[in-house]
Amino acid sequence: MEPSPSDVLAGQAVYNRWVLAGYDIGVLGLSCRLVWRCPKAYQLANYQRNVGERHLELGTGTAYFLDHCAFPTQRPEVTLVDLNPTVLRVGAARIARYRPGAVRADVLQPLPFGTGQLAEAGGYDSVGMNFLLHCVPGTWARKGQVFANAAAALRPGGRLFGSTILGAGVAITPLARRLMRLYNSRGIFHNSQDDLDGLREQIDRHFPHARVTVRGCVAVFEASDAPLPARADQPAR
Repeated sequence: MEPSPSDVLAGQAVYNRWVLAGYDIGVLGLSCRLVWRCPKAYQLANYQRNVGERHLELGTGTAYFLDHCAFPTQRPEVTLVDLNPTVLRVGAARIARYRPGAVRADVLQPLPFGTGQLAEAGGYDSVGMNFLLHCVPGTWARKGQVFANAAAALRPGGRLFGSTILGAGVAITPLARRLMRLYNSRGIFHNSQDDLDGLREQIDRHFPHARVTVRGCVAVFEASDAPLPARADQPAR
């Protein structure tokens, strides 16, 4: 693994075992509903629509959604990627029934495909990146490497999906704005310039078919190199 820049290392270090212990209630429960105005049910539904038999998760969190979603098989192959070893341990333990692989890597660097840790490039049915991008330092141009890594991982017809908190270009409540400013000042978030148009541009750069839904100040997205099934609430493009 190549050395990661100091801003990347600093941003992920906050997620120690004490923070992770309260993450599901504090972030996915309270903040998602009351601050970001995107209840976790929307994110879970995104997993239900798109998760595949061989799945790669970029930015593991507590693995809440992998624990609660219904895979299309009883024995999925799941690989977790995160730079923080504590996050990897917590996530892998939570979904231990699937015997997941755990790879410590920086999602801004080319991933070590075909090394025995990760499947060969083009070997995954789905790639998830939930609440990852707003924690990744840099502009959309820099964050675009995460989409490049996802595209390289996916088989033809595979699905990318995830969500991110936007800091511009969407309606943001005063409470959400204050909390974002605090998190950005502490290096936990890096999303003050993350706008909806920039997100769409990066997705479109790597995937010809995509759908982005805004809930509060959260963008929930899904994309593929093949047409997405139509949904009643929003057509694919």
